[in-house]
Amino acid sequence: MPALSEPITLAVDVVTEPSTWDREVLALGGHPLQLWGWGEVKAAGNWRAHRLRVTEDGTTVGLAQLLVRPLPAQFKALSYVPRGPVVAHHDGETAQAVFGVGDTATRNAVTNTVVEWARENVGGVGITIEPDWPAGTQLDLAGRRHASNHILIPSTLILDLTRPADELLGDMRKSTRYEIRKGARLGLDIRRVTEDAEVLRVLDVYKETAERAGFAIHSDEYYLDINRSLGDKSVLVATYVDDVPACFAWCVNSASTSFLLYGGGTDAGRKATATAPTYWRTIEIAREQGLVRYDMNGLLNDGISDFKKSFAKHTDELVGSIDVAFSRWYTTWNSALPTAKKVVRKLRGNG
Repeated sequence: MPALSEPITLAVDVVTEPSTWDREVLALGGHPLQLWGWGEVKAAGNWRAHRLRVTEDGTTVGLAQLLVRPLPAQFKALSYVPRGPVVAHHDGETAQAVFGVGDTATRNAVTNTVVEWARENVGGVGITIEPDWPAGTQLDLAGRRHASNHILIPSTLILDLTRPADELLGDMRKSTRYEIRKGARLGLDIRRVTEDAEVLRVLDVYKETAERAGFAIHSDEYYLDINRSLGDKSVLVATYVDDVPACFAWCVNSASTSFLLYGGGTDAGRKATATAPTYWRTIEIAREQGLVRYDMNGLLNDGISDFKKSFAKHTDELVGSIDVAFSRWYTTWNSALPTAKKVVRKLRGNG
């Protein structure tokens, strides 16, 4: 019989230095929601952020920004890893390994190590992980179960930014491609927004969009926190009509991935056919920065998703939400309690 391979033995330490953490996340091709600044945004609310570095013989093989939300009574707490963990790949590996998927053995070892750290150091009802891995990625995780309530939507559209711009444009619906080219001809006033005062003006567009579409948004301070905490990784682009913001798209970027957070427009923006050119500008910025993928962040059966789908002829599916229960209260928590639903809504709204 062939000899069995030795199990991978890993250690965990908690990183407390922002620059160190971001440097490692970026080096391993981690998702923007694993950056230190995103944890700070969440920590300004009802979260605690733990940045876990997983090592093998002193070499980093995985990272996980673990967010912990306190829950009432016997439920105690919920651990959550947004678009992680990030897993290192071995030299010579290609394709999706660049995006923090890693080889199967390392992926299994890192994920199980992160889950056990949360079990021992946080406890509570359990942990939800939502990796940035394509559907079908192999994961042998002890106690895993399919989550009935996802936080980030696994169905999405991811653009391959290594393709030439003309090819990306060619895959779009004719109307979307036309609007982008028309915007270029007309010289739309499209700007990248960084100053707090201007962010607040753009948020007026979002408030109008939310009121029209009937969805809830956060306080101004929450969005200002994103702008401040993510710094140059926050890419907010707005189109102005008569020097007033009329359309915007807001992404957060890592070294590999641009992730769309929010977008919206006013009547003036729609009349100026500014929506597609505004989103296209965020794609151009990602390409200029050398990123290789642009994630539209979730597809539902709605008008916003239909607009997102106009940017390509395909859709993508990620592995989705994976739960590991830590206590006997997991089943109760997961069975549509009003409190559970409220927390999941806050999670889904990035609250």
